[in-house]
Amino acid sequence: MLRLFLFSLLVMTATLRFLADDAAFAGEPLAEPIIVHHAFGETVITEKPERVATVAWANHEVPLALGVVPVGFAAANFGDDDGDGLLPWVAARLDELGADTPALFDEGDGIDFEAVAAVRPDVILAAYSGLTRSEYDTLSQIAPVVAYPEAPWATNWRDMIRLNSAGLGMPEEGEALIARIEAEIAAEVAEYPELRGKKAMFITHLDATDLSVVNFYTTHDTRVQFFGDLGLEAPESVIAASKDGSFAGSISVERIDAFDDVDIVVTYGDDTLLKAMRQNPVFRHMPAVENGAVVMLGRNPLGTAANPTPLSISYVLDDYVAKLAAAARKSTAKPE
Repeated sequence: MLRLFLFSLLVMTATLRFLADDAAFAGEPLAEPIIVHHAFGETVITEKPERVATVAWANHEVPLALGVVPVGFAAANFGDDDGDGLLPWVAARLDELGADTPALFDEGDGIDFEAVAAVRPDVILAAYSGLTRSEYDTLSQIAPVVAYPEAPWATNWRDMIRLNSAGLGMPEEGEALIARIEAEIAAEVAEYPELRGKKAMFITHLDATDLSVVNFYTTHDTRVQFFGDLGLEAPESVIAASKDGSFAGSISVERIDAFDDVDIVVTYGDDTLLKAMRQNPVFRHMPAVENGAVVMLGRNPLGTAANPTPLSISYVLDDYVAKLAAAARKSTAKPE
């Protein structure tokens, strides 16, 4: 109760500060209101926001890509090599814009509502997130919120841009950004015709000491959807496992032959894991593993950017596509 009271007091204080300073929030009126439909209803944008905050993973990359520096966003909690809370492509974009690092929200224990309220936003972007109804309602006490369109953590990079740019009052600029990224991807993929038509699956973290269960992402996950941008296809085995709508699946390793239609495997790990996979009496018979057509990603920028976001795609595209192409070439070779 005390926490809720203190939060309500903070929200009220932030609101009063806004009212005391019209210049802080009076944005440019839009020619027509923008209505953003999402899983919790709709958010109406009538003015171009002046103070933009974002929560959850990567939403801040949309305003940054469009030249808008948020007043606060979530600190990186994966792939942050130097521990400053910024992924390298975000730090590089802030430098390009000549901007200092904004307030960073620690979301290790969930959304920090007090920190969000403290930056006095007039819109909160969360198109790619796992917001619950309760969290959405709480954030809406602070400012209008743009949430995900249908399911949590399932918004692809295009829709993340479309929804968040609409929340910025910049839908046309968002579409132009999508077109630029698509052109960049197409140019890179054109250099590797061996990718075309190969079937890839993304296995989640495996334990080299226990390979009894194979956990994998379905076609509802953004990592798998990104394969399609890169000329790859989803194998029928993964498509079938995606019919229940979940973004991840799991099978016993004894059923590994279900993935005989997989040409390329992408997963998180290192050579120790790859060696364990190739020595496992069951796992090693998976064609992609037998051929060595496996892409290993680490806790680094490349591993992070395999889940594509507006700024990360350009940053790692050449490295990621090159690794996938190398695996594609192995998929057609005889097992070693």
